[in-house]
Amino acid sequence: MNFPPGHPARDTQDTLVVANQERRSLRDRLLLRTHTSPVQMRTMEQQPPPVRIVIPGKVHRNDAADATHSPIFHQVEGLCVDTNITFSDLKGTLDHAMKALFGSAVKTRFFPSFFPFTEPSADVQISCIFCGGKGARGASSRAGLSCWVAGWWTAVFAFAAEKQPAYDAKKISGFAFGMGVERIAMMKYGISEIGSFYSGHAVS
Repeated sequence: MNFPPGHPARDTQDTLVVANQERRSLRDRLLLRTHTSPVQMRTMEQQPPPVRIVIPGKVHRNDAADATHSPIFHQVEGLCVDTNITFSDLKGTLDHAMKALFGSAVKTRFFPSFFPFTEPSADVQISCIFCGGKGARGASSRAGLSCWVAGWWTAVFAFAAEKQPAYDAKKISGFAFGMGVERIAMMKYGISEIGSFYSGHAVS
């Protein structure tokens, strides 16, 4: 979303394209989706605000496989659009979710980042679930969660407003977030290789 054709920012979303589509226009060519965000756009095109959805799904990226990356993985995204939605609503939502997943002692930290489809944008870190961020050997204070954040989603709302005029950025606001399911499971259960989810062998 909000990626003009040919823009260099698309390089970071390099994906797996279905072959033999050269005769189709660029917009009509089929590819394996890089994230579940298209569901957000289709939802906004089909219904006016308020909107609150959670979107799980399989995604594909042209990533080299290593301990923490796979060309196939699963993602969960969330979208909230309404009047008077603020960045504080986003922070409260994700802080509550992380505490529900990893325990009430977990602390969250937001810091500025860049994603083409949201403004402002942020990454999110959580304190180490094993030592609480005290610096135990081998512990990391970075949990590796990536959250896509929107306080004012003007560009994307403009696309939605073509079919649903109620998406007027002067009257509504919203946020979105996304995280990898496997990454969450790896942190929660101490799994060191993402490939363990796809190998067919029991994960220990």
